[in-house]
Amino acid sequence: MNVLFLDRDAHPYLRERLQSEGHTVTVADTIDRSEALTRVGDYDGIMIRSRFDIDRELIDAALPRLRFVARWGVGTDHIDLEYAKARGVKVFNSPEGSKHTVAEHTVGMLLMLLNHLGRADRQVRAGKWVRRGNVGTELQYLTVGLIGYGNMGQMTARRLSGFGCRVITHDKYRSDYGDDYAQSVSLEELQREADVVSLHLFLEGNHGYANHQWFAAFRKPIYLINTARGLVVRTEDLVAAMQAGRVLGAALDVNEYEEQSFVQLQPDELPEAFQYLRNSDRTVLTPHIAGWSVEAEEGHARTLYRKITESFPDL
Repeated sequence: MNVLFLDRDAHPYLRERLQSEGHTVTVADTIDRSEALTRVGDYDGIMIRSRFDIDRELIDAALPRLRFVARWGVGTDHIDLEYAKARGVKVFNSPEGSKHTVAEHTVGMLLMLLNHLGRADRQVRAGKWVRRGNVGTELQYLTVGLIGYGNMGQMTARRLSGFGCRVITHDKYRSDYGDDYAQSVSLEELQREADVVSLHLFLEGNHGYANHQWFAAFRKPIYLINTARGLVVRTEDLVAAMQAGRVLGAALDVNEYEEQSFVQLQPDELPEAFQYLRNSDRTVLTPHIAGWSVEAEEGHARTLYRKITESFPDL
């Protein structure tokens, strides 16, 4: 089996395991798309993160030999899944690899919001000693609603179980998914009951999911956390909801202005809505790192190795 690594080989486990079993791995993480189009036809598999699209043009260039695309990470919105399936190309991703670190990051951001940790830290550094103005809210008395109950949502619910809060979840893609850690509910019930909402949706089919109508449907003001994809939330509508008091605070690891590769952001050049979030003392912003940890990097590699070798024992 010949595998082309088109993106950064962050952890050597996948490459080393494949090579130890006699497979050939070529690392070409610096070539551009035009060169990739001339080379992909010589490989059985492609490993990529997100630096360019795996679309019809690239899939066609890789056929008839290509058997799989291994997406190092979670999101597959830059891969034409329907066309790949139609042409017999399997697509693997590795959400299992980062489910624990995303869950921990989510809970950490929530605690920062409820206890004003980011604001208080900045104030102390600036010589201000504000106590009454930073009184926190205890998580144990709140209802946390998880939108999406796959790998990330399930692990977040497990982490929350130790805080004594009520956890409910809505997942429009699943049925019979409630468990010991979260009660499955309708979206309408979640919007009636939730004090905190954490998004764990994939992007496909969910562009602009959290929009003006969605925010307006909540019975109580909420705290919002997004560690999923930036384009799931309409930033202008989030800002309007914050200004109207419908959103008490927002913790965003992702935002809609990121480039596809998630490695570039020019804050000063972004729209007014982002500037509001940037300057607000009711926000926590991180640079799309919820899924990154030392352990997660190896976790992605192990997950992809397992999926590739189980699906293609003949290669």
